[in-house]
Amino acid sequence: MQATVNFPHSHDNVHLFMSRLSSLFRSRTATLPPAIVICLLVLMCSGTSIAQTTSQPTKPAAPSDAQKAFEKMKTLAGTWQGTIMNIPINVTIRVASSGTAILHEANTDGGRPPNHEITMFYVEGDRLIATHYCDGGNRARLDGKLQPDEKTIEFSFLDVAGSTQGGLVKRMAFTPVDADKHLVEFTFVMPNGKALELRGEFQRTK
Repeated sequence: MQATVNFPHSHDNVHLFMSRLSSLFRSRTATLPPAIVICLLVLMCSGTSIAQTTSQPTKPAAPSDAQKAFEKMKTLAGTWQGTIMNIPINVTIRVASSGTAILHEANTDGGRPPNHEITMFYVEGDRLIATHYCDGGNRARLDGKLQPDEKTIEFSFLDVAGSTQGGLVKRMAFTPVDADKHLVEFTFVMPNGKALELRGEFQRTK
């Protein structure tokens, strides 16, 4: 007599299939040739493996703290107007490089600083990095952290390349207030070493 095994077409029937196959195996192994017995054993092991694999769906990895802060920064994309030290400043923030970077550009009328001064934000490993291209001729790197209030993203100084004789940005912070308003804070170290604390309030224009 020939033994017929019908393979299941759905993963939902794997366990039922294995139960029937086990019963068939017990009733037929006494008369089946050794080669067929070995094939049935391999098939049973494979079916068990399939059942275990399909019963454990993978979950997407949770975003890192750096990625959360980066996504928060993305909400500031647009054009803004505000003042720092009574100087009117126009700011453009846009998401770039297929969503992997943010470009922040500050400019004033009349060509005085900041004159198209830019800062780039990007995730590097488990850190949110800001590279600030200062009008003073240097490039400071800062490490961003989302603060416990989950509103402010604060950047602390890491290192700098280039001359610091024209001054240096040592700290910056961004606080979205609502969809049309955000606050900016800077710590700027003057050429004489004195730290100057700057703060501005910006309103969205687009």
